[in-house]
Amino acid sequence: MALTKITDKSLEESKAAITKALSGVGFGILTEIDVAKTLKAKIDVDRDPLVILGACNPTFANQALTHDPAFALMMPCNVVLAETPSGTSITIVDPRELINDPELQQLANDAYQLLSKALEQA
Repeated sequence: MALTKITDKSLEESKAAITKALSGVGFGILTEIDVAKTLKAKIDVDRDPLVILGACNPTFANQALTHDPAFALMMPCNVVLAETPSGTSITIVDPRELINDPELQQLANDAYQLLSKALEQA
């Protein structure tokens, strides 16, 4: 369901590393949600740092949307950074788990390979 790596880097260092690695394989960050900050502001809840990055590869996005505009429901790919007792966890959604359309399996496999490579480099 997901690709995961635990690193001894801080959350901010991990965010910079995964952003750079994703860029190197053709993904850009479209959105960033600081969940802890948002929950504190909205409902005054304190929680451990948690950030969701929305990563997108424009070529893959265009291919999927051309095939079926409903693929926008699964975009962008979520990259979750969370502080854990052993370091920062970086988790990326596995596109092969999201895409069941046989005509887009190669796209899902290609995206998985690039996301895996980025995670290894982060």
